[in-house]
Amino acid sequence: MGRIAKTCLRSLLKLANSVMGIIGIAMILYSCWMIRVWQRDSSYDDYSSTGSWFIYSFLGIGFTLGAMACLGHIAADSANGSCLSFYVVIISLLLLLEIAMTADMLLNSDWEKDLPEDPTGRLHDFEDFVKSNFDIFQWIGLLFTLAQGLSILLAMALRTLGTNQGSYYNYDIEEDYAPERLPLVNNKVQPSPYVKVISDPRFATNNSSTWNANK
Repeated sequence: MGRIAKTCLRSLLKLANSVMGIIGIAMILYSCWMIRVWQRDSSYDDYSSTGSWFIYSFLGIGFTLGAMACLGHIAADSANGSCLSFYVVIISLLLLLEIAMTADMLLNSDWEKDLPEDPTGRLHDFEDFVKSNFDIFQWIGLLFTLAQGLSILLAMALRTLGTNQGSYYNYDIEEDYAPERLPLVNNKVQPSPYVKVISDPRFATNNSSTWNANK
């Protein structure tokens, strides 16, 4: 029963990580498209400048999500307590960062002014694209957040289940080897042959007769 539950948790954890992996791949592909368009519409001096922070930040986020998905798959397959704990910490920090950024965007109406200027114009195009498809991006954001929260819960449950199974396994091993230690505990000391000779009734009778005769 424990093995079946562990297999189900692994499958669900991989499925939740697949959602983050798909979103990360989509961001990488979109970043490559933005880089291609920027190379086509810009000169070499503009291309070599450091003003393309939005494109590279978008690309870095995509690679980060892809790496997190790979880490989640590795942690699910290994079911190692240390690996699962590290995965839970990383996902929790990423989720807290996303919550902080979302709260800043909701509470600060001028959050766009805090961002540096984007000479490529990709930030403005992406903002218009999100606004025109706000309902779709809203569901994507909700699915992404649920996948992260579910990944944390599944990783913690898998780690707990693996620890309990390890303790049961050690207990079974001790039970299996217990009968082999019983002879050592219940080992009775064999009486010495001299004691057996002395305690022989015939020998005791002969000694008594000889002692009476001598007397």
